[in-house]
Amino acid sequence: MTATLSPPKARTHPKPRSVKAAASSLRSCPAPQQLYATLLDETQQGVIVVDCGLRVLYANFAATMMFRSGTLRDQADLSQDKDAAELCRLLQQSLVTSARVTATVHQSLSLAPGMEDDRIYRVVAAPVQNTDGVWCILDDVTEQVRTEQIRKDFVTNASHELRTPLSLIHGYIETLQSGLIKGGPSMQRCLEVMEKHSKRMMRIIEDMLTISRLEGGDAQLRSEAFHVRACVEDVLEHLTPMIELRQPQLTLDFPTDGGVMNGDRFYWDQIFTNLIENALKENPRTGLHLKISGEWTDDEIIFIVSDDGIGIPVEDAPFVFKRFYRCGKDRAHETKGTGLGLSIVKRAVEAHGGTIDLHSIPGVETSFVMRMPVR
Repeated sequence: MTATLSPPKARTHPKPRSVKAAASSLRSCPAPQQLYATLLDETQQGVIVVDCGLRVLYANFAATMMFRSGTLRDQADLSQDKDAAELCRLLQQSLVTSARVTATVHQSLSLAPGMEDDRIYRVVAAPVQNTDGVWCILDDVTEQVRTEQIRKDFVTNASHELRTPLSLIHGYIETLQSGLIKGGPSMQRCLEVMEKHSKRMMRIIEDMLTISRLEGGDAQLRSEAFHVRACVEDVLEHLTPMIELRQPQLTLDFPTDGGVMNGDRFYWDQIFTNLIENALKENPRTGLHLKISGEWTDDEIIFIVSDDGIGIPVEDAPFVFKRFYRCGKDRAHETKGTGLGLSIVKRAVEAHGGTIDLHSIPGVETSFVMRMPVR
């Protein structure tokens, strides 16, 4: 018996569906769709789905927070948002090439009138299978990028700050070894310079160790009663050379008994030293009005260190307490320091259970306000 074989049928591929059609097919199963949306809203990464015209079909909660202007509302045209231009180019590239695309995009968020926060997102975009749309995932890497840049800046600054005094000390040692200086005023001058720069290196290293202890929770605070005004006066005496150079108008406003508090005097010396020294270094002009005050209430103690100098730029204000951050990168070479001072201040205040806030109007007033609970 002869069997008749029919020719095989040609294999056909389904036509691409639109993303909207694919989404509507899920409506017949509302439970899974709701579950997926709930799960995506819990992720920290932004998830966006758009059609071939870059109209928004879906955006999870994290994505809407990344674009606070309302750009990601349903059916919104993403291409009309100038702030999303980089993202649109990436999505369009994925649509045209039908391939996965990875890139880094920048987005500016308006926090308040005149204040913007630049965010950096790592974006992965790819076509939605069997549709004419594209999805993308946005991961906020702003802090990682900033931390890496701050680390690089710190390495550069610390290397410079340590290399300069080391070079000077090494130079004077070679001069002394050469026998050109036998004694007298020249010998004394060499020793003074070497001592000055060795102290400078010790200060940098001590700052590094202090911030490490405070951030690592290894700082053992000693609680003892001391007079805060006397603490401030000791700091001013220690800063006498800088005060004589800058000639600021100093005002101390404390209770008649000098103001007594319980805390670690060592760290409060560092707090006031960093705040006062920072004000003097950042304001080279003479005649700066510098005021240090303390107020005791039933619930808290309030310390304020304020000046009428150049102030802190608005764009730098949110970051001044971060490790190694230095304001005014364009004039960073004019001031000494590694950017650890204010970070030490903040950690030391918080270690005592207090808070510190910055209020600055450039050219008018800059105030650091510390609030400590009464113990």
